[in-house]
Amino acid sequence: MLDGGTIEPMDRPVRLLSVGALTLDTILRVETLPTHQGKFIADDGVQIASGMATSAACAARRLGASVSLWASAGDDAVGDQLLSGIEAEGVDCSLVRRVAGARSALASILVDAHGERIIVPFYDRKAQADPEGLPLADLLGFDVVLADVRWPGAAALALVAARKAGRPAILDADTAPLDVLERLLPLASHIVASEPAARIVCGHAVDPETACADLASRTDAFVAMTGGAAGTWWHDRQAGRVRHVEAPRIKAVDTLAAGDVFHGAFAVGLAEGMPVEWSLRFASAAAALKCLRFGGRLGAPGRQETLAMMADWQPAGI
Repeated sequence: MLDGGTIEPMDRPVRLLSVGALTLDTILRVETLPTHQGKFIADDGVQIASGMATSAACAARRLGASVSLWASAGDDAVGDQLLSGIEAEGVDCSLVRRVAGARSALASILVDAHGERIIVPFYDRKAQADPEGLPLADLLGFDVVLADVRWPGAAALALVAARKAGRPAILDADTAPLDVLERLLPLASHIVASEPAARIVCGHAVDPETACADLASRTDAFVAMTGGAAGTWWHDRQAGRVRHVEAPRIKAVDTLAAGDVFHGAFAVGLAEGMPVEWSLRFASAAAALKCLRFGGRLGAPGRQETLAMMADWQPAGI
């Protein structure tokens, strides 16, 4: 919440439900991304529990939220490893579904010296089958719901229930089949899309401002579109135009999970009552700090570090 021009936390942690991907990521750092077949020696490596919703959940937890994860995993040893890793971050995993006979999700990721990456995920369709219903009677115990596009059946249930409960229903709209995006976009109260996702929906490659406006014309939700180092565009319905939030200028080491950290931080800011532009700046600061560290979501910052970055970078008068 805002108090005298500063951001103060609520008198209790906001409660976030994060819905979607849970994967075991093997992240390897190489000098350059391969352009041909062969054997390549990594400079560094780490194996962690991750995935879009999971990384956002861990980021939100580090920023002071109380977080529960609703995801799906197999009943295998990888699933045990995933839950152990996320619980160690302080995220509640009691809602994670374990599917008998299914394999937990995996991802292999290469990150180069400039922080760019190649991601190759694997999702077992059996583990990603639609859930029969919400794991809770309702979502009144949560202040905000964040869902990604990797488990569409669960995302749809959670977004609908959040809006019914009068809670912000945020969709992390990333690259996905058009039918998945068209199914989920109308259900959200807040959409934060990547540029590729916006262009999948709009059906043509245009500049970011136009893409954001086009996406906003298709829904009554709040719409923002992230562009990495180029910043974030958001549609100001009151002013009837697209506005832009710059990203902090940094030298990225690893951009993996930066978008997930952004979404987790945005959800926290929104739930705490920050105006949307403050929430976007809070999210941009958290994502920028993450990019300074190798290891995907492991680079997610804490609250004080994020507020310090935001204070140093925000334009005068904001």
